Amino acid sequence: MSVYRSLSKNKLRALLLTSAAAMLSVFGTSVGHAQGESEGLDAILNYRQYTPLFSSAGQPSREQFPLLKEEGYDRVIYIAFSNGRTAIPDEDQIVKDLGMDYLHIPVDFNNPTVRDFNAFADAMQREPESKTILHCQVNARATAFSLLYRVVYQGVSLAEAKEDMNTVWQPNEVWRDFIFDVLAAHDISNECEECDWTPPSSGQ
Repeated sequence: MSVYRSLSKNKLRALLLTSAAAMLSVFGTSVGHAQGESEGLDAILNYRQYTPLFSSAGQPSREQFPLLKEEGYDRVIYIAFSNGRTAIPDEDQIVKDLGMDYLHIPVDFNNPTVRDFNAFADAMQREPESKTILHCQVNARATAFSLLYRVVYQGVSLAEAKEDMNTVWQPNEVWRDFIFDVLAAHDISNECEECDWTPPSSGQ
């Protein structure tokens, strides 16, 4: 017979409560810390903040958009397709209902264009004081656009911007060439001793 079956309901309940309390006494600090972290902006997939007014990330959840509003974000720019695997079809409505601006620039992952980047950069330049989060699905597209915007418009060195992008991904050949094309369009050299532009062998 199971030891639990041999116990009365009250004794079993007491045993379970005692065990739970013991577990909390051992893991309580770390569990509480993890829960606290999950409530912050860092819980957003691959969230990266570059300046007080500009960040990038992967796809926020429905519950995370109000948090962005609470943290002072004025604008959400989305640069993936609305039918993506983790996309939120009514994201535009969610964002607008929260009182933030919303801009959608669908960028083909397999064919990003200079025109795509220019549309994003134009919006950023027209309202430079709007606290903006740029996001896609996993922050691959968005980190590439962020690198370019920071280098072209904010005077950040290519080495620094590339290092920040590397914390999320190493661009494949398509995105490396796209980055080089945008830099060339702005008369900026892609030469950077600290930068490794070797595409990953498995692709991205």
